[in-house]
Amino acid sequence: MIFHEIKVKYERQTGEDNPKAAKEIYLIEGAVSFADAENCVLAEIKPFIFGDCEVQNCKRSQFYDVFPNEGGVFWYKARVEMITIDGDKETRKNVAFLVQANLLDDAVFALKQALKSYDCEIISMAKTQIMDILHAVQ
Repeated sequence: MIFHEIKVKYERQTGEDNPKAAKEIYLIEGAVSFADAENCVLAEIKPFIFGDCEVQNCKRSQFYDVFPNEGGVFWYKARVEMITIDGDKETRKNVAFLVQANLLDDAVFALKQALKSYDCEIISMAKTQIMDILHAVQ
């Protein structure tokens, strides 16, 4: 799955008198261009902007699969070594997954459950700064 990763910096309304500086990362699925992805993020955060807003970075990110969890708060990125055996030849390929969970242990457990029928090894898993995954309107 190919995503557009957009990093924004803006003054966020907090409900109090003092705005708070925010740096957030969003993944956009289904955007056809960086401009489309930027517009999707800006539409999402527009109600919270107080003052300046700057798109700091745009790049493409690829994940083999994404495992959302409605109760999860954080997104964890996992590097997994997938192992395939074709006759006498063993092939190892590193791929990335995204898992939504509250704790690292929960993310590892969810990923192991999702991949239990595959021959693979989790190489690493780390909490990301991704706020949300948005879907571009076509």
